[in-house]
Amino acid sequence: MAPKTIRLGTASPGTQANTAETLTQLEQLARRAASKKVDILLLPEAYIGGYPRGTHFGCVIGSRSQEGRDEYLSYFQSAVDLGDTVGDGAGAGQAWVDRQLPSDMVAGSEGEKDVPNRRGDGTREVLERIALETGVFIVTGLIEKAGGSLYCSVVYVCPKRGIIGKRRKVMPTGTERLIWAQGSPATLRAVSTTIRGIRINLAAAICWENYMPLVRQALYAQNINLYLAPTADGRDTWLSLLRTTAIEGRCFVVSSNMCVRNTPTTSPATNGNTIHPENGTLRDGSPFTHSGTHHRRHSVLDENGNEIVLPCSPPPRTTSRGRTRRQSVFDEDGNEIVLCCGKRQDDKPATTTSAGTTTTTSTPPVTNTTASTNTAAGKESRTPGFVSRGGSVIVGPMGDVLTGPQWEDDSGIIFADVDFEDCIRGRLDLDTAGSYSRNDSFRFEVRGLDLSPLPY
Repeated sequence: MAPKTIRLGTASPGTQANTAETLTQLEQLARRAASKKVDILLLPEAYIGGYPRGTHFGCVIGSRSQEGRDEYLSYFQSAVDLGDTVGDGAGAGQAWVDRQLPSDMVAGSEGEKDVPNRRGDGTREVLERIALETGVFIVTGLIEKAGGSLYCSVVYVCPKRGIIGKRRKVMPTGTERLIWAQGSPATLRAVSTTIRGIRINLAAAICWENYMPLVRQALYAQNINLYLAPTADGRDTWLSLLRTTAIEGRCFVVSSNMCVRNTPTTSPATNGNTIHPENGTLRDGSPFTHSGTHHRRHSVLDENGNEIVLPCSPPPRTTSRGRTRRQSVFDEDGNEIVLCCGKRQDDKPATTTSAGTTTTTSTPPVTNTTASTNTAAGKESRTPGFVSRGGSVIVGPMGDVLTGPQWEDDSGIIFADVDFEDCIRGRLDLDTAGSYSRNDSFRFEVRGLDLSPLPY
């Protein structure tokens, strides 16, 4: 008897200029995924609302600027309101999922009586409609506002039941803690769905939560067979972590990271607003224009969001033999970035080869195919044309890469057909939450989270 397979999919789209445009893009991706018969689609961390890479909101230790506060206001306004509460960082939990909370509409407002339990800004309803119409189980990252705080969250959207769960990042990474509140570990609860008679227990760990061994163990303990890792990390070390996670948990691992093309991100002309990295518009959707006669500086951003300022139209340097010497700078890893005199830096980005030499090529068109640009040494090459190169990937329960990483492709969808019984086959010799855990000697618990394993 042939095994029943589930088609897992992921993609690397970047956040659009506003929530409406991002949701439109999400719907297009879901419809394309449905045409490819994808059952479950994972989208990146902070995809709806945006990941504020490279920004600091005017903050240093002991001081905050007014411009930074205005920028935070803009970012807060771009976040979505799902109608949940703050609670203890967990929100209202199952009461929110089951729509048992009272309406948050103002008494006497239009539509108040027509939708008695309507809450939030309508984003939840749009996501549920997209899942219903496409038949795709959607898991997406988003920035959620509740009260006066922001949470980096993930929602699980079932085509049949709507949103069946939501979790909030328990440990924002580094300076993310400036703008994102800590979610409760109670939101680490896994959820279940059934597709073609196959039960799938799934849960998400967001970005560097995956470097927290106890977070991973909390998911393994619930008997998950699908581990989701939406992220903003495109480093060469990320894939090794995912492969380790798959082996540890004997589960399928899917990761999604945005592919974002490089443009300058801030300018005094924006009055503290952030220019959207996809298309140069402000976060409120208005176009960005320069004032005055000042020249626009040339710069690139490395993968950590650090800006490398390039000389504007550098004069050619001539050698003693009469040849023009190329202009270049080196990033922190020793990769040479060739500067094109009198042209925009992104007209002809430099590409560093595995041999360490540098060539200048035209920017390739984005296609729906997946192409890895890892060097022979196993380290991904730096491409000045991208703030984030993506790297979405699917890994099997024995640590084998099934498809991806998906580099420099912000429109494609990658997928793999998997047999979830491979998770059980893998537990013959390793079950980190059961026979291999020595529960008689080690005790593990998470406050507010029921770690009872989900059934098969």
